[in-house]
Amino acid sequence: MFTESIDFIQILPFAVFGLFAAAAWWLLQTSFMGEQARAEERLDEWRDPNLRLKKQIGEGKVKSDPMSKLLEKASPALSKPLQPKTEADVGKLKLRLSMAGFRSEAAPAAFLSLKFAGLIGGLFIVGGPAAILSGFDVLTMCYSAGFAGFLFFAPDLVVWFITKKRQQSIFLSLPDALDLLVVCVEAGLGLDQAMRKVSDELKQSYRVISDEFALCNFHLQMGRPRDQVLHDLGARNGVDDLRSLAAILIQAEKFGSSIAQALRVQSDSMRTRRRQLAEEKAAKTAVKLIFPLVIFIFPGIFVVLVGPAAVTMVNEMFPAMTGAK
Repeated sequence: MFTESIDFIQILPFAVFGLFAAAAWWLLQTSFMGEQARAEERLDEWRDPNLRLKKQIGEGKVKSDPMSKLLEKASPALSKPLQPKTEADVGKLKLRLSMAGFRSEAAPAAFLSLKFAGLIGGLFIVGGPAAILSGFDVLTMCYSAGFAGFLFFAPDLVVWFITKKRQQSIFLSLPDALDLLVVCVEAGLGLDQAMRKVSDELKQSYRVISDEFALCNFHLQMGRPRDQVLHDLGARNGVDDLRSLAAILIQAEKFGSSIAQALRVQSDSMRTRRRQLAEEKAAKTAVKLIFPLVIFIFPGIFVVLVGPAAVTMVNEMFPAMTGAK
């Protein structure tokens, strides 16, 4: 049969050739494709105001190459089978991506297109070679479905990991940012100017919280109400400390109380909570060490201590028992 005449050795040269061709194409793209001209960048900025926002909050320069344009054009078609049916589902998807830092209008379509491409690619990457080598059987279909399912849920895992990393960064950097806010407010700056100053000062050390404050400043410059901007600051990141900070600032502004005192109390409470979490993790260490001790360390110690005695007993007692018989 045709499937019996084709083996892995015959397919290997084609796979190696494809790998080297892809590597050479990527090298040419990265080495010889220059950046966009400044005039084209300014035109793109006027077409899409989000590009200017990304540059202002420090997310880096947006590059545009033929591959990016191709993926951008293909995203609506690839994401169409997975598009949410209701507005509530669309809002939940945008909130998930916003917590991970993906806030452009094309982020949901790109995310869904990656999931769909992973599903189709997994079926072809594993199912195609396996069907050529061993034919269509139940085992081949199971492998193909398993690999396709893994690639389908891989974007969700990546988004979850990035979200947890961002939230942890915000949680660790927020007390220092609040202390700097207290200093700026007590020095006579308003809340808007203090947030702008904190964003500039923390750009190198705490990039995530700096970008969030910069985004708040941009929204305030666009004329949005301050209470709405502070509410969005707590809602779009999924961090409880930011939500409580936004609520405290809104309440302090509404009732005319001291913003510096509210920020100081919030900073002290956050530092206390961070210390309590560290003590809780330290207390759990002894319990978590039981499993590696029992599984990996105790068997080795048992073999080292009891092994020589067991060998001696076998060498001494078995001949004596045999001779007694």
